[in-house]
Amino acid sequence: MKICGITSPGDAVMADRAGADAIGVVMFSDSPRSVDCETAEEIFNAVGPYIARVCVSHTGSLGDIEAMLDLNPDVIQVSSPLNLPQPFPARLIRVVALGEALPIDADAILVDGSAGKGLLYDEEYASRMVRESRVPVILAGGLNPGNVAHAIRLVRPYGVDVATGVEDSPGVKNEQKVREFVRIAKGAVYD
Repeated sequence: MKICGITSPGDAVMADRAGADAIGVVMFSDSPRSVDCETAEEIFNAVGPYIARVCVSHTGSLGDIEAMLDLNPDVIQVSSPLNLPQPFPARLIRVVALGEALPIDADAILVDGSAGKGLLYDEEYASRMVRESRVPVILAGGLNPGNVAHAIRLVRPYGVDVATGVEDSPGVKNEQKVREFVRIAKGAVYD
């Protein structure tokens, strides 16, 4: 599971110690969680070697993608239908929202129509994406420690992604909520 919208090295270390599989830094965005390249590099350098580093963006600019690639992330996650060079030099997660078709050039897809605003995912659409996708599907949108186990059992995603559901304010993670989210998500089993 990914703790997204990390804005400080301290929150990155806390997510790593809590057992998150990945951290996400938002870049080139008008999100209150967006960080610059220098901060993203500090965040990525703060965590250990066994956590995936993900650059997250809504950008439509190849220049922005190149700047993110300069950080050597494990994954780039994009929400826009931007045409990217092939072969792409990092793993690629494409974000899809209700009504959008499955992309053909992704290593995984993230189902999220809320764009980091904490709006609850669409159960029917997310479940259909899991059934139809040839690549792993990650579920996001309104998840928190109180509903993540139910969402995992219902939708059966490859993984889950959270930002607002573990925050005290935009970009400021709550350690107790992060630990609880990770514990519950890792303990959730399919019926």
